Amino acid sequence: MFPSMVQEVGRENCATQNYYIGSSAVQFSETILQLRKLLLTLGDIIDEVPLDTGPRRFGNLSFRKWFELVETRSVSLLEQYLPHQVRSFKHGSDVDAVTELRAYFLGSFGSAQRLDYGTGHELSFLAFLACMWKLGGYLASQPGQMEREIVFGVIEPYLSLVRRLILTYTLEPAGSHGVWGLDDHSFLPYIFGSAQYGPPITDADQVPTEGSLSGAPDPGTVTKATQVEKQRKTNMYFGAIGFIYDVKKGPFWEHSPTLYDISGVRAGWAKINKGMIKMYNAEVLSKFPVVQHFPFGSVLSWDRDSDAVEPPSSIHTSSQPSRNHAEYVSISSASMRSPMQEGTTAPGGAQRPYQTETTGRAPAPGMGRHPPSAMPNTRGSGSTGLPGMTALPNRPFDIVRTERETTSTPHKRNSAAETAADLTSMLPPTKAPWAK
Repeated sequence: MFPSMVQEVGRENCATQNYYIGSSAVQFSETILQLRKLLLTLGDIIDEVPLDTGPRRFGNLSFRKWFELVETRSVSLLEQYLPHQVRSFKHGSDVDAVTELRAYFLGSFGSAQRLDYGTGHELSFLAFLACMWKLGGYLASQPGQMEREIVFGVIEPYLSLVRRLILTYTLEPAGSHGVWGLDDHSFLPYIFGSAQYGPPITDADQVPTEGSLSGAPDPGTVTKATQVEKQRKTNMYFGAIGFIYDVKKGPFWEHSPTLYDISGVRAGWAKINKGMIKMYNAEVLSKFPVVQHFPFGSVLSWDRDSDAVEPPSSIHTSSQPSRNHAEYVSISSASMRSPMQEGTTAPGGAQRPYQTETTGRAPAPGMGRHPPSAMPNTRGSGSTGLPGMTALPNRPFDIVRTERETTSTPHKRNSAAETAADLTSMLPPTKAPWAK
């Protein structure tokens, strides 16, 4: 996605080749053209589903009808537009490639149940394209050429389709951080768009971390709506910013403070690109609410990398209880307790080590594992610390009685007047500040 340094014949200096939306320097292969037709077909289905006119609070219910049509036609659509080498790929699983790719494909356009769309659905479409890559769906080409074809030829039309779905069916953001998130719906265009304005490189160069393309707009331009409207037609970063202007009103720094802060970076677009990749790993790939909906199969399998570096410990992970199985407490006596005494147990029926045996709750400071009946008496035998009141020792709870009640006839209830008189006699006399 970064601009390229091209050596021209007969010249010592290298020329700079820029890549932008609609650039003639990016020619699409047959596989990319078929995927573009697939996305256009999905857009045509929107015209088949009229909007629901009934009362609603959030998304339009017609989105569920659109999704149902896509789900019904998904197998035939994939059979029609996916290349033959993907559809006929043989692997060790009993599930064929089309069925496995269908799961990522259907997860790419939002939730029909919650009527929302977010970065997790965007990740699902990225996984759909990655599966095609692993199954040999893209032809070999020059370094970087196929990647640019996928971004400009497939991902950009996909983002246009998604934005149309959001505006048409008023889909809600999925798992948004509000104004403190980068974007309510997308993340990928910020990575690819910032790379478009990075410094030019050759095939042998590493990805730059600083600098910008000569003539690239200043990052602070995102606060100017007229400049954004001009740049959004060719750059994916400004395309995403432009969509924010379409759906939000008010000062940019107020509804998008994170993007506003990023616009102040002075080290260039390459620095922004580096930060966006780190942020995507932290805020999308490393977030459980996002990854919990991500399916794994035979193409994208769940494998532990023995060479992977352990993630740094955070305040949340360091404060978690020990996971050693030997520390778990047996609950063989659980049937002897009432349901109200049961705590929340771990899967498999084992209590957490920080739960007390009686209540299943975390013990208060100083209590340790002792049940309430074994708590040390810190106030002395028979003392409650209140005048005229005694406590029964060795009871699970502090049952407090007045001296009058302990000497009264059993089962005899005091009248309301007597109870009020008793309580009044226990209170010290008070006087208003102005009384003399």
